[in-house]
Amino acid sequence: MEIFKQVRVFDFVKYSNYGLWVSLILLAGAVFLFIKPGFTLGIDFAGGSSAQLRYEGKAPIEQVRALLEAEPAFKGVQVSEFDSVEELLVKIPNNAELEGRNLAPMLESILAPSGEFEIRKMDSVGAKVGEELKEKGIVSLLLAFIAMMVYVSFRYEWRFALAGILALIHDVIITAASIVVFAIDLNLEVIAALLTLIGYSINDTIIIFDRIREKMLNDKTNDITLVINEAISHTLSRTLLTSLTVFFVVLTLYVFGGSIIVGFSLPMLVGVIVGTCSSMFLAPKLAILLGFNIEKYHAKELEKQRRAKERAKIRQQYEGGRV
Repeated sequence: MEIFKQVRVFDFVKYSNYGLWVSLILLAGAVFLFIKPGFTLGIDFAGGSSAQLRYEGKAPIEQVRALLEAEPAFKGVQVSEFDSVEELLVKIPNNAELEGRNLAPMLESILAPSGEFEIRKMDSVGAKVGEELKEKGIVSLLLAFIAMMVYVSFRYEWRFALAGILALIHDVIITAASIVVFAIDLNLEVIAALLTLIGYSINDTIIIFDRIREKMLNDKTNDITLVINEAISHTLSRTLLTSLTVFFVVLTLYVFGGSIIVGFSLPMLVGVIVGTCSSMFLAPKLAILLGFNIEKYHAKELEKQRRAKERAKIRQQYEGGRV
């Protein structure tokens, strides 16, 4: 299945000049967001408790907030609407006074004047466990990056390998910045989204890099711009079909999955768009900027083929008893 019946060669290298500036602006904005206001750690990493409440009618959010703030043990509590006007999400920061206690009866007692409600979900994470989860989340991202670096380093010429890794870092940074923009708590769902994005993004880049390498070997042209433009144009249908398929699946999760899964679905929506664009407009351009020389590449490949033929000839002579 293809979107374009006839392949038209677009000047992606020319367009990538604009894409490079857009990426630099987005990266600068992302760094600024990391500094201020920075990430808001979720319960998974910061520790504490969260309760999902459902009222029979419209939830009295201001009354609930006032009742909880009146209790010294619940100082700093966050109360927000969750999915519908009938449901609330109550986030309780880590507190030594509340640690190890059953919070459900306490909430039922404190919030009794606010009306009839049920506690649909209650999660609690201790400070020590939260710190361990945060460390493991960071380690998992680093290990994923290292694994991808090793993989592309063995598979491609070093300039293309480095370009692929830089594009991957670019995708993760911009996607992580969207977490700050959309005020999503940094938790395990977000880490899962970033890990998924790492695999998706590098796969998208590898498909294009494979086609570029194939055309460099087969066409024998020394115009790297032409090779890149033709390679990306020939993989455009595949890239768009894959990206749109993933995008609409994640969009379905975002629309129908509700707030409970927004920490995964929303970063993935951003990541799919950013990853697809970087594979076409950023990664190949970075390889050129890093000084890739297609003439030297052809010379190197010819030398490899010459040595391979010599080894094959010597092997034949040895097997024939002439050596």
